[in-house]
Amino acid sequence: MSSTAPSGLSNGVRALFLVVLVAAVAGGVGLWYLFLRPAGPAAVLDPSAAPGASTAAGGGGTLVGGVAGTWTIKSGTDTFVGYRVQEQLANVGGNTAVGRTGAVTGTFTLDGTSVTTGSFTATLTGLKSNDNGRDGRVQDALNTRQNPTTTFVLSSPIALGSVPADGQEITATAKGRLTIRGVTKDVEFKVTAKLSGATLTIKASTDFAFADFSIPKPQSFMVLSIADTGTIEAQLTLAKS
Repeated sequence: MSSTAPSGLSNGVRALFLVVLVAAVAGGVGLWYLFLRPAGPAAVLDPSAAPGASTAAGGGGTLVGGVAGTWTIKSGTDTFVGYRVQEQLANVGGNTAVGRTGAVTGTFTLDGTSVTTGSFTATLTGLKSNDNGRDGRVQDALNTRQNPTTTFVLSSPIALGSVPADGQEITATAKGRLTIRGVTKDVEFKVTAKLSGATLTIKASTDFAFADFSIPKPQSFMVLSIADTGTIEAQLTLAKS
């Protein structure tokens, strides 16, 4: 189909034709974005979220010596830290932006029925969503040139209630200090922990406000508005050191 207005039309009709054509193209882009782009991943604590590969396989080796000791985060597709933010897009409507990075390091120490110490650091320059343009704006908003990482450090033990048994999922709350963009705040993560063989999978989620961490909202001509709050989520797979 040619994008040229038919010849012999008045300037007013020609302009109207071009307006309709632009609207049709924009509408087509909106429909493509809404219906043909792959849906973002489910929230990490959503029951429909896919389990980690080692958990799904029903085991991650054989645990020796019980759960007590230091557990180290394993890199790979099962480990990530990321964000979820609601945005309003032109010609599309509401959309949940999801970005994640697998560049995560850290350790946690278990002693009896508690996680006594722990921390993780995620490299934010590796954050990826389903939109390269969004990724660039997020990098600018987080000022990753000067603050390339985010860090969480436990401020008090996590009470598990019982020693994790193989295949058992435990729900708990993790209180600690979260640093983003050079700003540190007290936060509480909702946490689930599940032991599968020699692999421990921790999933965590907490809501945050952009203003709390002095994060300016990313701007784009396609984005009409962004919510004032979002969610930070993590899935960490750990092996006993």
